[in-house]
Amino acid sequence: MNFSKSATTAALLTGLMASSAVADVKTKTVTFENEGALMSGTLYLPQNHDGKPLPTVVVTGAWTSVQEQMPANYARQMAERGFAAFTFDFRGWGKSGDLPQNTRFVENPKAKTEDIRQAFKFVSTLAEVDKSRINGLGICASAGYMVDAASGNKLVDRVGLVAPWLQNKEIVETVYGGKEGVAGLVDLSRKAEKAGGQIIPAAGPEGAKGVLMPIGGYYYEAERGAIPEYDNKWNNIGWEGWLTYHPADNAQRLDKPLAIVHSESAAIPQGVKTFLKDFAGDATAKWLENVSQFDFYDNPQDVIRASDTIAEHFRAGGNS
Repeated sequence: MNFSKSATTAALLTGLMASSAVADVKTKTVTFENEGALMSGTLYLPQNHDGKPLPTVVVTGAWTSVQEQMPANYARQMAERGFAAFTFDFRGWGKSGDLPQNTRFVENPKAKTEDIRQAFKFVSTLAEVDKSRINGLGICASAGYMVDAASGNKLVDRVGLVAPWLQNKEIVETVYGGKEGVAGLVDLSRKAEKAGGQIIPAAGPEGAKGVLMPIGGYYYEAERGAIPEYDNKWNNIGWEGWLTYHPADNAQRLDKPLAIVHSESAAIPQGVKTFLKDFAGDATAKWLENVSQFDFYDNPQDVIRASDTIAEHFRAGGNS
């Protein structure tokens, strides 16, 4: 994967958090259900919120992530810009309940898409939310899930994607070792499912063995993504569902205005280009220079620039 090690330092991350603190965003912990599982979510509001319904953004993050990681960074940014924002843990991750058969840590595109749909339904019931101005923001792997959850969904006004990982069969084979590599991972997935699961560390130091992401960087650095809330686990059951999921081919499904922020230096930019080529609707694409995938998660300058573009897109919707 094109996850180059970021130059972001702890000081820069502190700056991002400080910018949120200045705005005094307030949060509220909530729970909701999907298919019998209790799910944990957080509602972000501007500190000066007067109780009136606000345009709202449901924010979802990268694979294996929990809501306190990059989703929280973007939720704070949206709240600073006058939106309500909502993050949550998918079933089987973080503080949320399990998938069926008590399964956890499976990157399941179908299940995660259904979780996002349920999140849209849930936020539409909240007094703080303007039901005519609910938007979806997907980051990295969840960009595809967000597209699928928003497509044909009358609750959703607009969609934004940041550093989207939009793959198709060709990209999957390029990233995961060709047809032979993909076949091997699918076989591993089926064996893990037959065994009732096979859980390995999600992230490790550069060159580590037996982990999903032996690349260092965001997920392994304590001052970045390796926060206490992060599960840092991957269930090998998830490989088949992930590798056979091709959101780059789903552009024709989307019937909402779209904004994308990405970089040629981030992950699989060709997936975005493939998606946009087939998208027939209203689309805005902003390409930032020399921004890595991980920088989009927490580098203050890049998060702020991406948030500005996405917020402008969402403000143009609804009744405005």
